[in-house]
Amino acid sequence: MIRYALPGLAATIALLAVAGSAPAQTRHDSNAPIDVSANAIELQDKQQRAVFTGGAVFRQSTMTLNADRVVIAYSGQITDGSPQATRIDATGNVVLTRPDQTARSRFAVYDINRRVVTMIGGVRLTQGANTLNGGRLSIDLDTGRATIDGSGVGSSAAPGGGVQQSGGRVTGRFSVPKRN
Repeated sequence: MIRYALPGLAATIALLAVAGSAPAQTRHDSNAPIDVSANAIELQDKQQRAVFTGGAVFRQSTMTLNADRVVIAYSGQITDGSPQATRIDATGNVVLTRPDQTARSRFAVYDINRRVVTMIGGVRLTQGANTLNGGRLSIDLDTGRATIDGSGVGSSAAPGGGVQQSGGRVTGRFSVPKRN
C-alpha cells in the first residue's frame, strides 16, 4: 500500500476506503542501469554532468521519467567503463511513471544515492482512479512510500511568468467500491 501524507481526518478516512483496492508498489531496482534518450545532448565533463534536451526520456528498471530537459550529474568514479550517475534533475513537463502510478510536475530531482525522487510544482499523482494534487511529492524508492504535501511551488503561474506559492493544501479524489 502506498501511504500519502495528508492533513485531516477526511483524507485519512478516504485512504482507508481505498486501501484494500490499491496495489502495493514494489521496491524499485535503483541498481539497474539508466537509459536516457533525447533530441540533443551536451556533455560538460568539467562540471561532471550531461544535459539532455528535447523530449528527454529516462528509464531505470520499471520507472520512466519524461521531461523537456534532464541533467545527469555523475561522480568521478568509473565502473565498467561508465561514470556513476549521482543525481538527475528534470525540468519542464515532467512525467514520472511507475507500475500503476503516474506523477506530473514542473520539476523533479532523483537523488540516486538516497534513492528518493522529489517532484515540485503543480504535482498530480494518479494511481488507478485515485488522484492527489499538491505542491511537493517525495517517493522513497526503497520502501515505495509516497508523501505529498501542499508546500513547494504552486500550480498556477504568477504574472510576468514567475511561479506562485500554493495555498499549502493537498486535494484529492478517491474511488469507492460500487454497491449492488
